[in-house]
Amino acid sequence: MTPTLTDRKALALHRARASAFFLQEEAVAEVQDRLSEVNRSFINPLVVTAFPHLWSDFPSIADDETLNLQIEAQDLVINALTLHWANDPVGQLVQCRRALRPDGLFLGLLFGGQTLHELRACLAQAEAETTGGISPRVLPMGEIRDLGGLLQRAGFALPVADSFTKTVLYRDAFHLMADLRAMGEGNALAARLKHPTRRAVMTRAAQIYTETFATSEGLIPATFEVICLTGWAPHEAQQKPLRPGSATARLEDALKAAVKNG
Repeated sequence: MTPTLTDRKALALHRARASAFFLQEEAVAEVQDRLSEVNRSFINPLVVTAFPHLWSDFPSIADDETLNLQIEAQDLVINALTLHWANDPVGQLVQCRRALRPDGLFLGLLFGGQTLHELRACLAQAEAETTGGISPRVLPMGEIRDLGGLLQRAGFALPVADSFTKTVLYRDAFHLMADLRAMGEGNALAARLKHPTRRAVMTRAAQIYTETFATSEGLIPATFEVICLTGWAPHEAQQKPLRPGSATARLEDALKAAVKNG
C-alpha cells in the first residue's frame, strides 16, 4: 500500500486561500518556452493544475490521486507544479502516459530536492535545540536523478530530467513562511503536528536563518528548484529507450530527435 504523504483536504484548503502565483506563472512561461522548441501542433492538450485560471489557453483537470483522463485521448499532457504533492507520483506518471497517444508529449514541472533547503535546515536546528526533537514541516522532494528514473518506470520513451533554480529574497523567515501560505504551499503533510508550533521554535529558526544566510543587505534567500520532466509516449519510429537510470540527455536533443522521427 502506498504510504499517505499528503493530507489532501489540508492541501485543498491551502490552495483555496492562495493569492501569490509568481512561481506558478514561472511554470507557465517555462512550458511555453519548451513547447516553442517542438515543431509540432498539439490538437488535444491537457494541463493537470491546481490553478486553472493561469492556463486559460489549455483545457485543465485537477490533480486528484486518480486523474480524470481517458486512454490515448491527448497528444500533450502538462503537469504543472502538482506532482510533488502526489502520494503516488509513479502512479500519476503512469496515468499521464496512458492518456497520451503514441508519440504524445508529457511535460511535468515540480519542486525538487533543493527547494527551501535553507528553511528546512533552520527549522530542524531550531526545533532540535528548543524541544529536543524534529517534526515534519517541509515536504520532502525528490532529487533530479531519481525523478528521471520515475519517467522510465512509468514507461515513457526518451526521458529527460533537468532543472532550474529561482532564488527569492525576503525580509525574514516569517515573511517567507507567509509567502508560502499565500502560494498554497503551506505544510499539508499528513504527519505534520496538529497543534501550533511553539513561538520559541519559530523565533529561533528565524534567528538561525538570518545568522546563516542573510545577504549584506540583511535579506534572506529562499531557493526554489523546479525540476522539468519530459517524456514521450512510446512509438515505433522513436529511438530505443535509454537504460534505467541513464536519463541524462539534453532536452534539446530529445525534442529534436522526436520531431525528426515524427
